[in-house]
Amino acid sequence: MNTSSSRVNDAPDSALLSAVSKVKRHILPLFVIMFIVNYIDRVNIGFVRSHMEHDLGIGAAAYGFGAGLFFIAYALFEVPSNILLQKVGARIWLTRIMFTWGLVACGMAFIQTETHFYILRFLLGVAEAGFFPGVIYYFTRWLPGVERGKAIAIFLSGSAFASLISGPLSGLLLQIEGLGFHGWQWMYFIEGMFSVVLCFFVWFWLDSKPHDAKWLSAAEKDALVNAINAEQQAREAANPVKLSIGKLLKDPQIILFCLMYFFIQLTIYAATFWLPSIIKKMGDLTDFQVGLYNSIPWFIAIVCMYGFAALSAKWKHQQAWVATALLIAAAGMFMSTTGGPVFAFVAICFAAMGFKSASSLFWPIPQGYLDARIAAGVIALINSVGNLGGFVAPTTFGILEQQTGSIQGGLYGLTATSIIAAILVFTVRTSPKPGAVPVAKVDATPSHS
Repeated sequence: MNTSSSRVNDAPDSALLSAVSKVKRHILPLFVIMFIVNYIDRVNIGFVRSHMEHDLGIGAAAYGFGAGLFFIAYALFEVPSNILLQKVGARIWLTRIMFTWGLVACGMAFIQTETHFYILRFLLGVAEAGFFPGVIYYFTRWLPGVERGKAIAIFLSGSAFASLISGPLSGLLLQIEGLGFHGWQWMYFIEGMFSVVLCFFVWFWLDSKPHDAKWLSAAEKDALVNAINAEQQAREAANPVKLSIGKLLKDPQIILFCLMYFFIQLTIYAATFWLPSIIKKMGDLTDFQVGLYNSIPWFIAIVCMYGFAALSAKWKHQQAWVATALLIAAAGMFMSTTGGPVFAFVAICFAAMGFKSASSLFWPIPQGYLDARIAAGVIALINSVGNLGGFVAPTTFGILEQQTGSIQGGLYGLTATSIIAAILVFTVRTSPKPGAVPVAKVDATPSHS
């Protein structure tokens, strides 16, 4: 009798494990590919700066401002986009996001003036807004909390691999000439069109709710939905107070999280948008060679990210690891001001070990502090504020180069902000407040940037 009861109790667990395994196999590879394509369409302008300056007369200040406008639109429209996703369903809205960003990315091939450049970069931010928090929200509807953190970590690894492959890919596409288009136009068009084509696969592959999934059995659907609903009910019972954005913004810890991530993103996007220009000064290099060189810092960064992840898992002092990574970034950025282009490139390779690792090591800290019910929303908020670094960094660098002929002042600024962030990390909490329901901590793996 006891054996029979045990088997009955084990059945839901078995169905849940099977469902979780199927969900991860079904959606995670697609989301990682989507993120890689998303990231490439966002940062590929770094490889065509000199071409747009030659063909369209877009100077350093205009380039920096246009590169940064994306992030203003992204921050403004991210929350409204996420609200609409919850109303119309993830399948429809994520497909819409990808389709519109692909069309705008294609449209970059036809810009003629600075104004066209500004408008399309802003529209690209509007189109992409909601993608990152939309995926996080999707995970909350498809995976229990213990599995959600692992899924987020795998998803976030997409940006690291996008940084690695974007250089060689864009360099190859820049060599295409024909039909009245220059290489930079072909690059924009082909990379954007890939997003448009991929969105049709997204439409047929994704389901909005577990009960819509034909690839799950009835028992697996019920087990998955019941587990997620039970988690939600437990959270509400443990803390019935409804949390609002207003209350969140009064929490100094969340403000610190936003500020820290902003400082980290400043350095990442400064390197992302200006590194190809630094490489071009190293010698008479083709676009493909520039792309290959551009991959070197990101390859080194990926190796170091996994190394830091292993070390932080063994010796659990997350704040110390984040601070160490930030100080490495600061040292590299400072060294890049002390020599020629080749030495600057080597120094930025060193800095990349730090700033990319800091980005991935950072996320377990807010994850460990946050109430599970508002984790996805706060992660979106931190991500939105942090991504404003993508506006400040290229805009400031562009103005500096236009006015002084050098970005040295900006590199000093990044050195200082990395040191400040390294200090701030010791002031934040790494565990939840009393009465809060913590989310499952995420392993320190390659992160969104």
